[in-house]
Amino acid sequence: MSHLLLVEDNALVASGIQAGLALHGLHSDWAPSARAAQAHLAARAYDACVLDLGLPDGDGMQLLRRWRAAGQTLPVLILSARSTLQDKVQGLQDGSDDYLAKPFDLPELVARLQALMRRAGGRASAHLHIAGYDIDMDSASVWQQGQRVELARREWALLQALIQARGRVLSPAQLHDHLYGLAQDVESNAINVHVHHLRKKLGPHLIETVRGQGFRLGGPP
Repeated sequence: MSHLLLVEDNALVASGIQAGLALHGLHSDWAPSARAAQAHLAARAYDACVLDLGLPDGDGMQLLRRWRAAGQTLPVLILSARSTLQDKVQGLQDGSDDYLAKPFDLPELVARLQALMRRAGGRASAHLHIAGYDIDMDSASVWQQGQRVELARREWALLQALIQARGRVLSPAQLHDHLYGLAQDVESNAINVHVHHLRKKLGPHLIETVRGQGFRLGGPP
């Protein structure tokens, strides 16, 4: 499951966007101000950010400039009522990865975010072939020899995190952050349980244990 940061001062608009994103497997934390956005970014890592520009405690464009100046590489899609060509060009020049004007259609927002996260992960396509499995990152589906492998929501989130890591080792803490965010009531062995279930469904070699460090995507023996 992808985790997004939604920076939007209008509570009603934010609620609608969050509900729509959730239908497509995109979880989001809401920040109604620039200060709240900074606090969220300090607390956890996100896969992408949807950024409004008209914030109560500052301009979203200034916030974006500060992020980029500080070396923050989080993919950012500006979602704003400022719709002139000059606004869009300025937003892209100041560090946004995409720009969508309000009013907007939810399917376009979702498609743009998915494409943005694919690019950030070094993937040109949503369709992958890994260790004998066909994987569609956008539809969160896994197939083997034409048969769909049914994964629970957390199992998919774990697999997604390992795919996006592109061979890097992810610690249990990093995987916990990806699966559960800031949730506190999670059993300490939850990640190991999800890994066990994934191995039962996808084979023992797809997820490799790196002793003392965590897990990474493996492959066929």
